[in-house]
Amino acid sequence: MSRNKISTTIYVTPEQSDRLKLLHARTKVPIAVYIREGIDMVLKHYEHHLPGQMTLDNAAASPKKP
Repeated sequence: MSRNKISTTIYVTPEQSDRLKLLHARTKVPIAVYIREGIDMVLKHYEHHLPGQMTLDNAAASPKKP
């Protein structure tokens, strides 16, 4: 991911921190990469709540207004 990134602060539980550190130690993938992947998963899961252009598939499935 070569795009610019915005710095932010998050709070995780000690258990989450420990498990992320263990995952990093075993895979050598930066913890920030796992956090960004998790954010992408959440955004994908909830994308129906986000504004945006409707796809043709969604337009065909949505009820017609009189």
